[in-house]
Amino acid sequence: MSTQITTAFVNQYRANVEHLLQQKGSKLRPFVRVESQNSEFEYYDRIGSVDAVEVTSRHSDTPLISTPHDRRQVSLRDFDWADMIDRTDRIRLLIDPASPYAQNAAWALGRKMDDIIIEAAFGTAKSGKTGGTSVSHDAASQIAVNYVESGGATNSGLTIAKLRKAKQLLDANETDPSDPRYIIVTSKQVTDLLQTTEVTSSDFNSIKALVAGEVNTFMGFQFVRTERVAADSNSYRRVIAYAKSGLLMAVGADINVDIGPRRDKRNSTQVYCSASFGATRMEEGKVLEIKCAE
Repeated sequence: MSTQITTAFVNQYRANVEHLLQQKGSKLRPFVRVESQNSEFEYYDRIGSVDAVEVTSRHSDTPLISTPHDRRQVSLRDFDWADMIDRTDRIRLLIDPASPYAQNAAWALGRKMDDIIIEAAFGTAKSGKTGGTSVSHDAASQIAVNYVESGGATNSGLTIAKLRKAKQLLDANETDPSDPRYIIVTSKQVTDLLQTTEVTSSDFNSIKALVAGEVNTFMGFQFVRTERVAADSNSYRRVIAYAKSGLLMAVGADINVDIGPRRDKRNSTQVYCSASFGATRMEEGKVLEIKCAE
């Protein structure tokens, strides 16, 4: 039960509630592969590449070339939130807080979706027939905090050199050109780029990033800003550059809000919000980590 609701008691104040600063829901959901899931665990099958062989003689045996099979496991995780509004408190209120509470709860679960996606990007993926094999993020898919194209290595934020390296790695991994590419950054990495001469020049950025005061698309990556991007133990930001098919979110039950009386709490109104979802990295070569100093 909220213990701070008495601050809204009527004393001739405005009849509305203003939400304080926060990320309003999920920013990343539109930029990953989303699937429905109806079981605790679900498996997404994958097949690897094969090589053709040259025919060197007539009427020779047909070659049988085994196709490698693999799968990734996604497990659903349950999240919820609830708060109550006392029946007697509602009498003293100029506004009905149930709707703002519900909106607040839905935004919180949306942010949790982003946290799960970010966690899955570099976390341990589950592979194998029953998900019994743990797969760590590939070191070859990481760009060091001190990466430079030439000269002495030095720690830096997000640079043009790091973006070029990310593009090169995805290209070298034969990422499908039709697969959208995104980079998840905080406001600090956007600032790093805006201070770079090459980005402020329309010769390097046809969309003129500074027109709107923010970087949108550059070097084939669409920029998605969220302040929830994780940092490592050295406080280096772990920026995520990836192809859309490289990150998958499974939704078992989408965000649902229920508002109703609690008979066991003297008919206090309860606002309850819940959802079930999970995420995984589908392929290491499609998801890159760019370490950035701040």
